[in-house]
Amino acid sequence: MLSAVLLAGCDTLPDSGPTESGVKSAQSNPKKNTIGYGIVQVSPDLITLLNSESPPLFSNIEQSPAMSHYNSDRAGPGDTLEIDVYEMGDSLYVSRPSSANASEVAKRSNFSAIVVNGDGTIDMPYIGHIRVENLTSDEIADKIRAGMKTQSQAPQVMVRISKNLANSIIIFGDIRRSGRLPLSLHEERLVDVIALSGGGLHPSEDTMVQLTRHGQIAEGPLKLIEDDPAQNIMMEAGDRLQLIYEPRTFTVFGTAGKPTETAFSKSSVNLAEALARVGGPADSRADPNAIFVFRYESSDIAERLGLPVSPDSKTTPIVYQLDMMNPASFFLAEHFVMKNKDTIFIANAKSNKVSKVFNLINTLIAPGMSAGRSMQ
Repeated sequence: MLSAVLLAGCDTLPDSGPTESGVKSAQSNPKKNTIGYGIVQVSPDLITLLNSESPPLFSNIEQSPAMSHYNSDRAGPGDTLEIDVYEMGDSLYVSRPSSANASEVAKRSNFSAIVVNGDGTIDMPYIGHIRVENLTSDEIADKIRAGMKTQSQAPQVMVRISKNLANSIIIFGDIRRSGRLPLSLHEERLVDVIALSGGGLHPSEDTMVQLTRHGQIAEGPLKLIEDDPAQNIMMEAGDRLQLIYEPRTFTVFGTAGKPTETAFSKSSVNLAEALARVGGPADSRADPNAIFVFRYESSDIAERLGLPVSPDSKTTPIVYQLDMMNPASFFLAEHFVMKNKDTIFIANAKSNKVSKVFNLINTLIAPGMSAGRSMQ
């Protein structure tokens, strides 16, 4: 009768999660494994493979030829030009001199706010429409001077692009000063424009950078750009740069106390550190053979591990298993780097349910035994 009670109790008592065999049997059951996850043992070869994974590359995003990145001296629609015209003798823009000597003095006419029209032209008095789009300030000056040649004596023209909207980027999000930032001939890069905007509001490890260019999007942590010069690419006119605060966390379930979401709080956390932060496997309830890390891994890594991969998906669910009864696993845990949103599950020991049943029986019969002793 006691055996029957134990068997029935094992099936009905609540638990914090499956055992090792439960996780593995669910993986091979299509009805339970509806997302198609695979289980991979943590090994030295796996650590080598994961450490060779390439991060998301900003350097892969489409870039214009090197010499055309910076057009800060080229006009475009919406730009504002400042134009100075110097004329000798009779002037188009200044009233005639009142004396003969005055005719020998160059007369300056200033146009401080000539806005480039949407069609790339400007309107100059006595000259008319002049197409200036994608022209340098010197080329614009030459065009104005050519238009004045038959109407003015030896005109000299100076042009400055005082407000260059066409050659600017938009930066916004988790940054101190968001807005439009003009590019210059100094060839600003990703880190440069972030610094010029006052920097991010949170640590670079928890800040994601999203760059939109020509309809393409590249995204990665700011720390990656700071550490890898190849990712600190030059900015181009029209780029949109967004900083996103995304604190990295991992979650722990199973026999390690209550479920916990823990912040990384530093640039990198390995599996050994993550387990230590939550107290590790509970001696009385956990199965140290079955430490699982649930992760959506890149499909490239999944393919190299020999797992089935959906051709339409960039990520594949993988469960990594660590056997902490093997002393070598402690070394492996120190090199298994945690990723944002990883989930650690510490499986229940197989004897855990039996122990719970005995505790339940003891709870039920203990009052009766105490009462019997008192009657004696």
